[in-house]
Amino acid sequence: MAFAEMSQGQRRDMSAAAMRTYPNIIRDWRLKEQEAALLLGTTDTTYRRWKNAPDRATLDVNQLERMSLLLGIYKSLQILLPRSDAADSWLRRPNQNPLFAGQAPLERLRSGLVSDLYVIRQYLDATRGGGYA
Repeated sequence: MAFAEMSQGQRRDMSAAAMRTYPNIIRDWRLKEQEAALLLGTTDTTYRRWKNAPDRATLDVNQLERMSLLLGIYKSLQILLPRSDAADSWLRRPNQNPLFAGQAPLERLRSGLVSDLYVIRQYLDATRGGGYA
């Protein structure tokens, strides 16, 4: 089922589960709350409110898409780099792949564009499947 087809109750349930998990990912990646909010496509204030009361969060369709991409990035990194310190620091390390032009993938994510989340998720999924070099 696509996010847009979900009922308000389904979105609320999925949002609560996601917001119980997302702060842990942000902690593992050593990101600031402002970066967490930017990646999720919301304001700092809203992010903090959802973080502190995940059962009261209801992400919109765009935010659910972003969350899905972020969870996929996290999962892919855990699979590709089983040592948690390596997986968690990957976003901060310079990457010579043309997608990153020698910059850390986090620099690309700091644009705040959902398309950059998608590109990184796609890159990691392709790497897991033997795609990109």
